[in-house]
Amino acid sequence: MRKVNLKDISEQERKSPKEKYHKFVKDVSIALGREPESFDLAKRHPFDLAMVRIPKNKTYCPYHSHAAESELYLVVSGRGSVRDKDGSTIVTTGDAFFFQPGEPHQLTNAGEEDFVYYVIADNPRSGGRVGDSCYYPDSGKWAVVKEGGEEVIVKGKETDYYDGEE
Repeated sequence: MRKVNLKDISEQERKSPKEKYHKFVKDVSIALGREPESFDLAKRHPFDLAMVRIPKNKTYCPYHSHAAESELYLVVSGRGSVRDKDGSTIVTTGDAFFFQPGEPHQLTNAGEEDFVYYVIADNPRSGGRVGDSCYYPDSGKWAVVKEGGEEVIVKGKETDYYDGEE
């Protein structure tokens, strides 16, 4: 058994250049030994667990959907707004919600205090060459992994499968 206490996990901060998107993340699974780069499922773990904190008036990331990742959310504290294909819903302490692959979503702090939640994801995309890609419906972009394992953001127009191939 591996054990870790949340207070001992460092919190990683990430924000966009204009600071619309701002989050703090504790990668619980990585602290418990998950190796995101590994192709070995035993080392990669079958799911990922993170504790996320979104400051007042900030959003986690752009509206997006995952191609191969399901996410289960458990609200710890604060008040959030969850955007999905049907609009926005307010969530508070004790609420749980779930997104399957292909279901676009976005989380924003809608309260006066930090919005804190756990997210459990299967087929985790973070930090590795395996797993998921993301689509951003508002901007038409994709986050994909190219040869060599580097994640890139691409934006293009729809084309024929054989375009440029013959």
